[in-house]
Amino acid sequence: MVKNTDASKIKPLFDYVLVKPLEQEEMTPSGIVIPDTAKEKPQMGEIVAVGPGKVGKDGKNLPMQVKKGQKVIYKKWGGDEVKVGTEEWLLVKEEDIMAVVEA
Repeated sequence: MVKNTDASKIKPLFDYVLVKPLEQEEMTPSGIVIPDTAKEKPQMGEIVAVGPGKVGKDGKNLPMQVKKGQKVIYKKWGGDEVKVGTEEWLLVKEEDIMAVVEA
């Protein structure tokens, strides 16, 4: 756990992306409340910070395909959870991001 740090001070390295997981619905469309124990791990989040990109074999940075502010869908078990103060974030490799959600 990182203490006394604002997430805006976390700068991902290489091809890592800092994602804020989006909360999933707590109720089904038919009105049934889903208990915490039955909820699935979120797979959608908003990008908060993006690293500079992976370094290619030629030593040059490969540009990132995603940018700050985009909503993305990532692999269910992809990324590493990071707790900053009381908030939980996810550090995900760009290759674990499967799609960008258009508004």
